[in-house]
Amino acid sequence: MVYAFVIEPASYIAFADEAEQLDKLKEWDLVSEKATKAKTFYYKGNGLKEVCGIVGYVDHMTAVIELPNKQKHCIHPSYLKEMQAANFGQRFASAADSEEAGAEREETGADPAAVSASPATEIRPSAPASAEDDRQASDAFASFVASGDAAPAVAAAPAKAKAGAARSKKVQLPEEKVKLTATVKEFTTVPNHFADNDDEVIIYESVTIADTETELGEAWSSHSATLKKLELEAGDKLTFEAKVVAKKLAKHPIPYKINNPAKIVKV
Repeated sequence: MVYAFVIEPASYIAFADEAEQLDKLKEWDLVSEKATKAKTFYYKGNGLKEVCGIVGYVDHMTAVIELPNKQKHCIHPSYLKEMQAANFGQRFASAADSEEAGAEREETGADPAAVSASPATEIRPSAPASAEDDRQASDAFASFVASGDAAPAVAAAPAKAKAGAARSKKVQLPEEKVKLTATVKEFTTVPNHFADNDDEVIIYESVTIADTETELGEAWSSHSATLKKLELEAGDKLTFEAKVVAKKLAKHPIPYKINNPAKIVKV
């Protein structure tokens, strides 16, 4: 069986091993920070409920999944997370309606999942953005990334999606680990719906990528066992190597997360 809806990636980064996959799943909030292995994920939509594997990514906003027939599909991690909810189907149109709408779009050539519109083309919803709007925005973005099209296809998504994309482009984060400097600002906890206890985190300020002197401002990380051994206090200045990703801290306006800090030195 061949799935017609699939958005094949032109190229993507495959996970080298399970450890790299798990790190990316945590970054996307698809598993908890305390998870030790990946779980089973389902693709729900287009009348399907299929077990899928998460095999890699195009960038930090575009995951690549593999369906049972080995086809690869680009999808926004947040939309994939929505699919895991038991009541997912109740919040969207029925599968039959979706298939009928898809057929109509194919006949008119107006499939929003394949948008490569010019800058002058913009689709504006007549009502406030809904969950279905978000789904279409995610698919449109995935199509834009997978095709490598340099045209601003994101302009065809709802206004809310465009605003979020604009915010995420303020700083171009490196894909690899970099040397950072930071100052410990405070210690706090955030709710973990997958565990009995809240997660302990550290909030940093004056975070800077040392090699490029790029100032990130505030960031956060898990207060791991390794960091606890250092007995850090507010005001401590640190240098370390880590990967920085765009992931907001729950209930805090902190836009970046520091993953797996190593070679930590108090200045």
